[in-house]
Amino acid sequence: MKRSGLIFVLLLAIFCCYSADGPLFTPTPTRGVKKVVIDAGHGGHDPGAVGKKYKESQIALAIALKLGILIRENFPDVEVVYTRRNDTFVELYNRAKIANTAKADLFISIHCNASKTTTASGTETWVMGLHKSQANLEVARLENATILMEDDYENQYDGFDPNSPEANIIFSLFQNIFLDQSLQLAANVQNQFEKRLGRVNRGVKQAGFLVLYKTTMPGILIESGFISNAEEETYLGSENGQTLIASALYRAFRDYKNTIEGSTAGTIDNPVLVPEIKDTVTTVNRPPDPHYATPKDTNAAADEICFRVQFATSSAKKPVNSPEFKNLQEVRYYLQGGIYKYTCGNLNTLEDAVKLQHEVQQQGYKDAFVVAFHNEQRITPAEAVLLLKNSKK
Repeated sequence: MKRSGLIFVLLLAIFCCYSADGPLFTPTPTRGVKKVVIDAGHGGHDPGAVGKKYKESQIALAIALKLGILIRENFPDVEVVYTRRNDTFVELYNRAKIANTAKADLFISIHCNASKTTTASGTETWVMGLHKSQANLEVARLENATILMEDDYENQYDGFDPNSPEANIIFSLFQNIFLDQSLQLAANVQNQFEKRLGRVNRGVKQAGFLVLYKTTMPGILIESGFISNAEEETYLGSENGQTLIASALYRAFRDYKNTIEGSTAGTIDNPVLVPEIKDTVTTVNRPPDPHYATPKDTNAAADEICFRVQFATSSAKKPVNSPEFKNLQEVRYYLQGGIYKYTCGNLNTLEDAVKLQHEVQQQGYKDAFVVAFHNEQRITPAEAVLLLKNSKK
């Protein structure tokens, strides 16, 4: 089978198939954020990146425990689950299993970065996604190499080779369903690091991290600083630095939770009202375009289930007939959490939507992914597939 065909088949399987423990994916929680899993990277005989004074595993654990305390103190209704509470080794697949078994609403993995360049500095937050550059792939390989320390890793990860670009790309597809929420939390984290702590912002990035693989909820991996940088290592290893980082992560979590739930609970500084905003959709129809002509028999009516391709987001509203969207058909936007999210296409099969996704990515929107709507309300592709199946019974 051609590589592109394999990826396409796996994508379809991701939305539709079930594992021995139940569905690979569950619909986005409507109850809000009631349970969070905090994952301290590495541990035990896997120290992670090693600096002159500290180990990544030590720093990650200290920050994770402090974050958990802050969440418990300010949100008594939120259950905090740790993948480890001490210096023990936990396999990457077991970290995901812990989160899935707990039916968590959020997964936060804490790490430290390292570089051959000792002047490299700053923070970055990652979500599961397609590798956008060779540098991204190298970071994923570094973290994924942990599986080589596990027994029987070939069987546990379905033959996954951490040095294979193709395997990383395939597994990155598993998190597309939760990409929106993960990106929102990741942006919160980077904003807190930059605006409140004055840290160098290296951005929100995407790569195929195995620790996020098969977690059935939104998840992020945080690189809290460079242990290879002497100044940052001192900061990361200090009690004050760890407390400040944990506080920033708490505020990012708080803002994410409040946005999802339309609340202002748990504020430890000046409260900011986060109103509950109902999603709205606006659309424009364009004349046929040679880049993508939607067949009439695949158009979905407004009161039916449809699949679209989300290709851009913006904090400020852009007109749907903007020149920058000229090669895209049936451009729409919907408002969610105060963010304008732009889609194109309006298709009634997941297969057609995936084809359109590939075409949109070829036009330069590399992070484009499939979303679904029912009666113009955003739902997950998994929910759409189930609704379509039930309607045919």
